[in-house]
Amino acid sequence: MSLPTTAPHPHYDRLIAAARERPPLRVAVVHPVNDVAIAAAIESERMGLTVPVLVGPKARIEAAMAEAGLEAGRLAIVDAPHSHAAAETAVAMALKGEVDALMKGSLHTDELMGAVVRREGGLRTSRRISHCFVMDVPGHAQPLIISDAAINIAPTLEEKVDIVQNAIDLAHALHLPEVRVAILSSMEVVNPKVPSTLDAAALCKMADRGQITGAVLDGPLAMDNAIDAEAARIKGIVSPVAGRADVLIVPDLDAGNMLAKSLTFLAGAYAAGIVLGAKVPVILTSRADSEAARLASCAVASMLALAARDQRIKAVG
Repeated sequence: MSLPTTAPHPHYDRLIAAARERPPLRVAVVHPVNDVAIAAAIESERMGLTVPVLVGPKARIEAAMAEAGLEAGRLAIVDAPHSHAAAETAVAMALKGEVDALMKGSLHTDELMGAVVRREGGLRTSRRISHCFVMDVPGHAQPLIISDAAINIAPTLEEKVDIVQNAIDLAHALHLPEVRVAILSSMEVVNPKVPSTLDAAALCKMADRGQITGAVLDGPLAMDNAIDAEAARIKGIVSPVAGRADVLIVPDLDAGNMLAKSLTFLAGAYAAGIVLGAKVPVILTSRADSEAARLASCAVASMLALAARDQRIKAVG
Protein backbone atom coordinates (compact mmCIF):
# COMPACT_ATOMS: atom_id res chain seq x y z
CA MET A 1 0.00 0.00 0.00
CA SER A 2 1.31 3.45 -0.85
CA LEU A 3 0.96 6.49 1.39
CA PRO A 4 -0.81 9.65 0.20
CA THR A 5 1.41 11.87 -1.91
CA THR A 6 -0.44 15.20 -1.73
CA ALA A 7 2.43 16.64 0.35
CA PRO A 8 5.87 15.32 1.28
CA HIS A 9 5.93 13.89 4.81
CA PRO A 10 9.28 12.12 5.11
CA HIS A 11 9.22 12.04 8.93
CA TYR A 12 6.06 9.92 8.92
CA ASP A 13 7.47 7.68 6.21
CA ARG A 14 10.53 6.98 8.37
CA LEU A 15 8.43 6.53 11.50
CA ILE A 16 6.07 4.05 9.86
CA ALA A 17 8.98 2.16 8.30
CA ALA A 18 10.69 1.88 11.71
CA ALA A 19 7.50 0.62 13.38
CA ARG A 20 6.97 -1.99 10.65
CA GLU A 21 10.30 -3.57 11.60
CA ARG A 22 8.81 -4.40 15.01
CA PRO A 23 6.14 -6.95 15.90
CA PRO A 24 2.64 -5.58 15.27
CA LEU A 25 0.90 -3.89 18.19
CA ARG A 26 -2.17 -5.54 19.70
CA VAL A 27 -4.74 -2.73 19.65
CA ALA A 28 -8.28 -2.60 20.99
CA VAL A 29 -10.22 -0.36 18.60
CA VAL A 30 -13.01 1.08 20.74
CA HIS A 31 -16.54 1.30 19.27
CA PRO A 32 -15.62 1.30 15.54
CA VAL A 33 -19.14 1.56 14.11
CA ASN A 34 -18.52 3.68 11.00
CA ASP A 35 -16.57 3.14 7.80
CA VAL A 36 -13.78 5.59 8.75
CA ALA A 37 -12.95 3.83 12.02
CA ILE A 38 -13.14 0.40 10.38
CA ALA A 39 -10.91 1.49 7.50
CA ALA A 40 -8.29 2.83 9.94
CA ALA A 41 -8.15 -0.53 11.71
CA ILE A 42 -7.96 -2.47 8.45
CA GLU A 43 -5.22 -0.29 6.93
CA SER A 44 -3.03 -0.44 10.05
CA GLU A 45 -3.39 -4.22 10.01
CA ARG A 46 -2.55 -4.43 6.30
CA MET A 47 0.57 -2.35 6.87
CA GLY A 48 1.71 -4.75 9.60
CA LEU A 49 1.50 -2.08 12.29
CA THR A 50 -1.27 -3.56 14.43
CA VAL A 51 -3.32 -6.63 15.23
CA PRO A 52 -6.68 -4.93 15.81
CA VAL A 53 -9.44 -6.22 18.05
CA LEU A 54 -12.73 -4.43 17.39
CA VAL A 55 -14.61 -3.75 20.64
CA GLY A 56 -18.27 -2.70 20.42
CA PRO A 57 -21.74 -3.78 19.24
CA LYS A 58 -21.02 -6.71 16.93
CA ALA A 59 -23.99 -6.14 14.63
CA ARG A 60 -23.15 -2.45 14.11
CA ILE A 61 -19.46 -3.23 13.54
CA GLU A 62 -20.30 -5.85 10.92
CA ALA A 63 -22.74 -3.45 9.25
CA ALA A 64 -20.02 -0.78 9.11
CA MET A 65 -17.63 -3.29 7.59
CA ALA A 66 -20.21 -4.19 4.93
CA GLU A 67 -20.82 -0.50 4.19
CA ALA A 68 -17.07 -0.01 3.74
CA GLY A 69 -16.93 -3.02 1.40
CA LEU A 70 -14.84 -5.06 3.83
CA GLU A 71 -15.24 -8.74 4.54
CA ALA A 72 -16.79 -9.68 7.88
CA GLY A 73 -14.72 -12.02 10.00
CA ARG A 74 -11.38 -10.55 8.91
CA LEU A 75 -10.76 -9.08 12.38
CA ALA A 76 -11.64 -10.32 15.86
CA ILE A 77 -14.68 -8.66 17.44
CA VAL A 78 -15.40 -8.40 21.17
CA ASP A 79 -19.09 -7.69 21.60
CA ALA A 80 -20.09 -4.77 23.86
CA PRO A 81 -23.58 -3.27 23.84
CA HIS A 82 -22.72 0.44 23.55
CA SER A 83 -19.84 2.94 23.52
CA HIS A 84 -19.44 3.23 27.30
CA ALA A 85 -19.32 -0.54 27.66
CA ALA A 86 -16.86 -0.76 24.77
CA ALA A 87 -14.52 1.70 26.50
CA GLU A 88 -14.73 -0.18 29.80
CA THR A 89 -14.15 -3.53 28.07
CA ALA A 90 -11.11 -2.22 26.18
CA VAL A 91 -9.59 -0.80 29.37
CA ALA A 92 -10.13 -4.15 31.12
CA MET A 93 -8.40 -5.92 28.23
CA ALA A 94 -5.41 -3.59 28.58
CA LEU A 95 -5.23 -4.24 32.33
CA LYS A 96 -5.21 -7.99 31.67
CA GLY A 97 -2.39 -7.61 29.13
CA GLU A 98 -4.60 -8.78 26.26
CA VAL A 99 -3.86 -5.65 24.21
CA ASP A 100 -0.90 -3.27 24.10
CA ALA A 101 -2.78 -0.07 23.23
CA LEU A 102 -6.23 1.44 22.75
CA MET A 103 -7.48 3.25 19.66
CA LYS A 104 -10.44 5.61 19.54
CA GLY A 105 -13.18 4.52 17.15
CA SER A 106 -16.59 6.17 16.66
CA LEU A 107 -17.10 7.56 20.15
CA HIS A 108 -16.40 10.86 21.83
CA THR A 109 -12.93 11.34 23.29
CA ASP A 110 -14.36 12.05 26.76
CA GLU A 111 -16.17 8.68 26.75
CA LEU A 112 -12.96 6.80 26.06
CA MET A 113 -10.84 8.90 28.39
CA GLY A 114 -13.42 8.63 31.17
CA ALA A 115 -12.79 4.89 31.29
CA VAL A 116 -9.01 5.37 30.97
CA VAL A 117 -8.66 7.86 33.85
CA ARG A 118 -11.15 6.23 36.23
CA ARG A 119 -9.49 5.80 39.63
CA GLU A 120 -10.84 2.29 40.15
CA GLY A 121 -10.19 -0.03 37.24
CA GLY A 122 -8.70 2.61 34.95
CA LEU A 123 -5.25 2.94 33.41
CA ARG A 124 -3.83 5.68 35.61
CA THR A 125 -0.20 5.71 36.69
CA SER A 126 1.65 8.06 39.01
CA ARG A 127 2.19 10.37 36.02
CA ARG A 128 -0.36 12.95 34.88
CA ILE A 129 -2.09 11.81 31.68
CA SER A 130 -1.45 14.17 28.77
CA HIS A 131 -1.69 14.35 25.00
CA CYS A 132 0.87 14.97 22.29
CA PHE A 133 0.67 15.60 18.59
CA VAL A 134 3.62 14.39 16.54
CA MET A 135 3.52 16.84 13.63
CA ASP A 136 5.09 16.28 10.24
CA VAL A 137 5.32 19.80 8.77
CA PRO A 138 6.32 20.00 5.08
CA GLY A 139 9.73 21.61 4.71
CA HIS A 140 10.59 21.44 8.41
CA ALA A 141 13.81 19.63 9.22
CA GLN A 142 12.45 17.45 12.01
CA PRO A 143 9.12 16.33 13.42
CA LEU A 144 7.52 18.61 16.01
CA ILE A 145 5.99 17.29 19.21
CA ILE A 146 3.26 19.59 20.55
CA SER A 147 1.72 19.18 24.01
CA ASP A 148 -0.99 19.43 25.31
CA ALA A 149 -3.68 20.08 22.72
CA ALA A 150 -6.47 17.71 23.74
CA ILE A 151 -6.67 16.76 27.43
CA ASN A 152 -5.35 19.26 29.99
CA ILE A 153 -7.38 22.45 29.61
CA ALA A 154 -5.52 24.91 31.83
CA PRO A 155 -2.69 22.94 33.44
CA THR A 156 -1.04 24.08 36.64
CA LEU A 157 2.73 24.28 37.00
CA GLU A 158 2.71 20.94 38.80
CA GLU A 159 0.73 19.36 35.96
CA LYS A 160 3.04 20.90 33.36
CA VAL A 161 5.97 19.04 34.92
CA ASP A 162 4.35 15.74 33.93
CA ILE A 163 3.22 17.11 30.56
CA VAL A 164 6.83 18.06 29.77
CA GLN A 165 8.26 14.76 31.02
CA ASN A 166 5.69 12.76 29.03
CA ALA A 167 6.65 14.66 25.87
CA ILE A 168 10.36 14.10 26.53
CA ASP A 169 9.80 10.37 27.04
CA LEU A 170 7.88 10.28 23.76
CA ALA A 171 10.75 12.01 21.96
CA HIS A 172 13.16 9.36 23.27
CA ALA A 173 10.79 6.55 22.21
CA LEU A 174 10.85 8.04 18.70
CA HIS A 175 14.67 8.07 18.83
CA LEU A 176 15.12 11.80 18.32
CA PRO A 177 18.90 12.34 18.50
CA GLU A 178 18.69 15.29 20.91
CA VAL A 179 15.56 16.45 22.70
CA ARG A 180 15.20 20.25 22.78
CA VAL A 181 12.10 21.55 24.57
CA ALA A 182 10.72 25.07 24.10
CA ILE A 183 8.25 26.27 26.72
CA LEU A 184 6.06 28.56 24.65
CA SER A 185 4.49 31.88 25.55
CA SER A 186 3.59 35.03 23.64
CA MET A 187 6.99 36.51 24.49
CA GLU A 188 10.53 35.46 25.30
CA VAL A 189 11.05 37.45 28.48
CA VAL A 190 9.71 36.74 31.97
CA ASN A 191 6.81 39.07 32.70
CA PRO A 192 5.04 38.78 36.09
CA LYS A 193 1.80 39.86 34.40
CA VAL A 194 1.92 36.89 31.98
CA PRO A 195 1.60 33.64 33.98
CA SER A 196 2.86 31.41 31.15
CA THR A 197 6.25 33.16 31.28
CA LEU A 198 6.54 32.44 35.01
CA ASP A 199 5.67 28.78 34.48
CA ALA A 200 8.24 28.57 31.68
CA ALA A 201 11.00 30.00 33.86
CA ALA A 202 10.09 27.64 36.71
CA LEU A 203 10.07 24.58 34.45
CA CYS A 204 13.52 25.45 33.11
CA LYS A 205 14.91 25.81 36.62
CA MET A 206 13.29 22.50 37.61
CA ALA A 207 15.14 20.89 34.70
CA ASP A 208 18.36 22.45 35.98
CA ARG A 209 17.69 20.81 39.36
CA GLY A 210 16.93 17.37 37.90
CA GLN A 211 13.16 17.48 38.50
CA ILE A 212 12.67 17.12 34.74
CA THR A 213 15.16 14.90 32.93
CA GLY A 214 16.22 13.75 29.49
CA ALA A 215 16.18 17.01 27.55
CA VAL A 216 17.43 20.57 27.23
CA LEU A 217 14.73 23.10 28.15
CA ASP A 218 14.42 26.82 27.47
CA GLY A 219 11.62 29.30 27.94
CA PRO A 220 9.74 31.40 27.78
CA LEU A 221 10.10 31.40 24.00
CA ALA A 222 7.69 32.76 21.43
CA MET A 223 6.79 30.49 18.55
CA ASP A 224 8.98 32.30 16.02
CA ASN A 225 12.20 32.16 18.00
CA ALA A 226 11.49 28.61 19.19
CA ILE A 227 11.59 27.16 15.68
CA ASP A 228 13.35 29.75 13.50
CA ALA A 229 17.06 30.34 14.05
CA GLU A 230 17.03 33.67 12.24
CA ALA A 231 14.22 35.00 14.43
CA ALA A 232 16.20 33.96 17.51
CA ARG A 233 19.34 35.64 16.16
CA ILE A 234 17.53 38.90 15.39
CA LYS A 235 16.15 39.01 18.93
CA GLY A 236 19.57 38.23 20.41
CA ILE A 237 18.51 34.97 22.03
CA VAL A 238 21.49 32.72 22.75
CA SER A 239 20.17 29.27 23.59
CA PRO A 240 20.72 25.61 22.66
CA VAL A 241 16.94 25.36 22.08
CA ALA A 242 15.94 28.61 20.34
CA GLY A 243 15.51 28.06 16.62
CA ARG A 244 16.00 24.29 17.01
CA ALA A 245 13.16 23.10 19.25
CA ASP A 246 11.62 19.72 18.47
CA VAL A 247 9.23 19.68 21.46
CA LEU A 248 6.82 22.60 21.94
CA ILE A 249 5.00 22.91 25.27
CA VAL A 250 2.00 25.22 24.99
CA PRO A 251 0.48 27.22 27.87
CA ASP A 252 -2.99 25.64 27.64
CA LEU A 253 -5.28 23.49 25.53
CA ASP A 254 -6.64 26.40 23.47
CA ALA A 255 -3.16 27.42 22.36
CA GLY A 256 -2.12 23.87 21.57
CA ASN A 257 -5.25 23.02 19.65
CA MET A 258 -5.08 26.19 17.55
CA LEU A 259 -1.36 25.72 16.87
CA ALA A 260 -1.78 22.11 15.75
CA LYS A 261 -4.80 22.85 13.55
CA SER A 262 -3.13 25.90 12.04
CA LEU A 263 -0.17 23.77 11.02
CA THR A 264 -2.52 21.08 9.67
CA PHE A 265 -4.90 23.23 7.65
CA LEU A 266 -2.62 26.11 6.62
CA ALA A 267 0.76 24.42 6.28
CA GLY A 268 -0.35 20.94 5.13
CA ALA A 269 1.06 19.24 8.21
CA TYR A 270 -0.04 15.83 9.40
CA ALA A 271 -0.84 15.34 13.10
CA ALA A 272 -0.49 11.96 14.80
CA GLY A 273 -2.23 12.06 18.18
CA ILE A 274 -1.28 9.98 21.21
CA VAL A 275 -2.18 9.95 24.91
CA LEU A 276 0.71 9.48 27.33
CA GLY A 277 1.01 8.75 31.04
CA ALA A 278 -1.44 5.83 31.08
CA LYS A 279 -0.48 2.17 31.45
CA VAL A 280 -0.76 1.72 27.68
CA PRO A 281 -0.68 4.23 24.80
CA VAL A 282 -4.06 5.57 23.69
CA ILE A 283 -4.38 6.48 20.00
CA LEU A 284 -6.71 9.43 19.43
CA THR A 285 -7.89 9.83 15.88
CA SER A 286 -10.34 12.17 14.18
CA ARG A 287 -12.62 11.72 11.17
CA ALA A 288 -10.64 14.56 9.55
CA ASP A 289 -7.31 12.74 9.90
CA SER A 290 -5.52 11.62 6.76
CA GLU A 291 -4.68 7.97 6.25
CA ALA A 292 -0.97 8.69 6.78
CA ALA A 293 -1.71 10.48 10.07
CA ARG A 294 -3.76 7.51 11.31
CA LEU A 295 -0.99 5.08 10.37
CA ALA A 296 1.61 7.34 11.99
CA SER A 297 -0.46 7.41 15.20
CA CYS A 298 -0.32 3.61 15.26
CA ALA A 299 3.43 3.73 14.60
CA VAL A 300 3.94 6.18 17.47
CA ALA A 301 1.99 3.90 19.81
CA SER A 302 4.05 0.92 18.68
CA MET A 303 7.33 2.67 19.44
CA LEU A 304 6.01 3.86 22.80
CA ALA A 305 4.96 0.35 23.76
CA LEU A 306 8.36 -1.01 22.73
CA ALA A 307 10.17 1.66 24.77
CA ALA A 308 8.00 0.85 27.81
CA ARG A 309 8.76 -2.84 27.44
CA ASP A 310 12.49 -2.14 27.22
CA GLN A 311 12.26 -0.02 30.37
CA ARG A 312 10.53 -2.85 32.24
CA ILE A 313 13.18 -5.32 31.12
CA LYS A 314 15.94 -2.93 32.18
CA ALA A 315 14.32 -2.40 35.59
CA VAL A 316 14.06 -6.15 36.20
CA GLY A 317 17.59 -6.78 34.89
